[in-house]
This record gives sequence, structure tokens and C-alpha cells, in this order.
Amino acid sequence: MQTLLENSSKDVFAEDWRNGGFGLYIHWPFCEAKCPYCDFNSHVSREIDQSRWNRAYLLEIDRAAKAFPDRVLNTVFFGGGTPSLMDPDVVHDLIDAIKSHWATANDLEITLEANPSSVEAKRFQAYSDAGVTRVSMGIQALNDRDLRRLGRVHNTAEANQAFDIARKYFDRVSFDLIYARQGQTLDQWRDELSEALSMAIDHLSLYQLTIEPGTVFASLYNRGKLRDLPDEDLSGDMYDLTQEICEKYGMPAYEVSNHAKPGAESRHNLIYWRYGDYVGIGPGAHGRVTLGERRYATEAFSNPDRWLNAVPDGSVLTSKAALDPATQADEYLMMSLRLSEGMSLSRYESLAGKALSVSTLGYLTEIGMIDASYDRVKATQQGRVVLNSVIRELLSVGTQ
Repeated sequence: MQTLLENSSKDVFAEDWRNGGFGLYIHWPFCEAKCPYCDFNSHVSREIDQSRWNRAYLLEIDRAAKAFPDRVLNTVFFGGGTPSLMDPDVVHDLIDAIKSHWATANDLEITLEANPSSVEAKRFQAYSDAGVTRVSMGIQALNDRDLRRLGRVHNTAEANQAFDIARKYFDRVSFDLIYARQGQTLDQWRDELSEALSMAIDHLSLYQLTIEPGTVFASLYNRGKLRDLPDEDLSGDMYDLTQEICEKYGMPAYEVSNHAKPGAESRHNLIYWRYGDYVGIGPGAHGRVTLGERRYATEAFSNPDRWLNAVPDGSVLTSKAALDPATQADEYLMMSLRLSEGMSLSRYESLAGKALSVSTLGYLTEIGMIDASYDRVKATQQGRVVLNSVIRELLSVGTQ
């Protein structure tokens, strides 16, 4: 009997990733300029040896394929940085290599993040020919004043032109907007969001401006020079208005900051939120990968030169840490509760080896923070506003 239980436990951890799928993330660390709000691993460089980067990525893809040879690949995501600064030939080579190494899903999604400058927009046809199926554009604002404040290198006219070009070559086009910006009123956000939704799109990522440590905005804020930011009440009103307008347009939030028409969700990001496996390749790239009965958290060197120099001998990782069952369960809870579909109680219990507190679930349901029925727990719209607090409440107590 003990052997059967042990095998059952091993199966849980060896196969859990299948609940989320398998994806590949490729990080391009370079940008034309560093945005003052951005804390991502991005760098400005005058000269980039794209041939050398191509060889390095191909070598890392080959290593990943040998480590995970029998997987069906669901998604590929080129993130950054600004991946639309990659030579289309490099993107073509990487996609060809990926498809040669793995069996792929019939609906394989290959996303590339792009800035909507006129120079990069001209590359869209080449990226489509290379195999990219979806573009995510960092538009961020729909007026020139706020684009300048956000440090963007494009203007509104270029953004609109790039969007039109992208729609010509890709069936699926998403773009990002940042709200709760300096001096922004509720009416201004209503008009801007309505304009965005009228642009025949099927996916929007809508983020409240946050002041991240180590950014230029953080430095200005700490010196009292980042003025006219909306207060907490106005930011909350903007969030509520976002949900109302997007629902009206048939693009409800499937995740805290992401809205899509049914079927147009970002399949790659769903792998993260559903706690699947994903390989991270490139400077600073993170991964969650299952080998045998263990899931590992991986992280690569963030400095581009250090990462590039470490590729030949395969020593690019700064860490590869085995995750214990409790950590996996907690990560699953934290990620899945961001989704409108919520989390599976039985999956959590299988990972954690214990159930969530019945009394805590009951309390959070009573005060309107979650909906709990059968095997599912979902954050309500009210609960999403304070999601971090809801998650802390669920994780802070044992079984009862």
C-alpha cells in the first residue's frame, strides 16, 4: 500500500504541469530607449551582434529540447526588451529550430512583443512570414503628451499606422495601455479606453501605472517631482470603469489586467497563470520546469554580456531551485486566482497535501471577496481589487 501511495504522489508532481501546458519564453534584452516606468531587464546598446545572439539562442533551444524531448509545445513568446528590434531572419531561424525540435500543438501560438514605431512596423510582414502568429504592441497611451511623459519613442500617428499594418499581417493583435497616469481624469480614461476598444481588436492589456523601485519614475516620485498622480480613490474608480466598459464591448477581464473576446486570450500567459511548465531562454529569463517528479524554478544571468559569454559551456543559470510541494501549491494559488476562472481546490490539495481552510473560505465568501462552489474558487470583482490581501488571507492559515 505504501508503494502505491508513493507512486500516486510521484505521478501528481510529475504530471501536474499538464494542467497548464508547456511553453517557451525567449527574452530579447535590448530597447531603443529605457522607459522611465520600466523595471524589466532591458538595456540600450548601440551595437548588437545579431548573428552571435542568433547562435546563442539556437544553442540554448537545442539544450532545452534535449532536456524536454517528449513534450508537445503549446506556445512561444518573444518578450523583452523590444523583440521587434530582432532581425526577422533571426526570428525565422529560431522558429524553424523550435519546430524541428518539438512536436507542436495544432494551434501553436507564437507571440512577438513590438513597439509601434514606423521602423519596426515595416518588419511585420517578415515576422509573419517567419511564423509569428500574434503581435503584442506596447502602445501605452493614445495621446502624444502622455506618450512623451511615459518616455515612449513613438507618437500617436505612428501607433495607429503600426496597428493597421499589424492587422494586415496577423489575425491576432493585442496592445497595452497604461492608465492612472499623471493628470489623467476619469472622463479622459473613459474616452481613451473607448477609442481603443473601437479599433477592432480582440485583446487588451490594461495596467495601472505603478511606481517600481529602481526606475526613473521612482527617483522622481521620491523627490516629489512626479506630480498629479491619481489618488487611490480615483485609481479605484478607473479600475471599476475599465471593467464596466470592457464588459460592454464583449471583452471581459479573463485575468486581473487582461481583457479578451472569448477565444482570444493570450495562450502563453495562460500557461503562467494555470501553473504549467515553461522554459525561459535569454538574459534574466525565468522558468518553471518539471524533471522527473520535481519542479524547478530557473533564472538566467540578467546581464546580456554575461549571459552571452556563458552560453557556450551551458552555464547561463544563476539558480535552479527545486520547489517543495508547499511552494508549488502556494504558487499555483497565487497565479490561478488572477484568472476569472479561478483555481481548483482539488489540484491545490494534491500539491499541498492538505486542504485550504474551510472557515477562511467561508469568511471570504461571506464578505464578498471570493466565490467558492464545488471544486472552484474565484475572486469576485471586489476581491480582485484587493487580490493580494485575499491571497495572503488564504495562505496565512492552516487547515481547519
